[in-house]
Amino acid sequence: MNKIKGKRQQQLSRHRRVRAKIAGTELKPRLSVFRSNKGMFLQLIDDSTGTTIASAGVKEVKKTAGKVDLGKELGKLIAQKAKTKKVTKAVFDRGSYKYHGRVKAAAEGAREGGLEF
Repeated sequence: MNKIKGKRQQQLSRHRRVRAKIAGTELKPRLSVFRSNKGMFLQLIDDSTGTTIASAGVKEVKKTAGKVDLGKELGKLIAQKAKTKKVTKAVFDRGSYKYHGRVKAAAEGAREGGLEF
């Protein structure tokens, strides 16, 4: 097996391990994080119906700062969108990413915005 396939397999197993313990409901949706080299996206997902309640991407944020600062602003933005949908609690789904850097900043920004994990 080549190196890239092995990395992808490890990433998928980490993601499945995290998702096995987390599920979102209508009252407490799952805050899912997707991180790429250029951007970052957050979604509030109700797993019982399979619908996205709210979403936010880096392009919606007005600031042009470092990636960690953008993650924090993105967390605040998703919390603001959640308030308009009357969502106050959520379950944080880091996916296959470590809880540090941009992912941690997004969670802290969402907490500052008013979401509870």
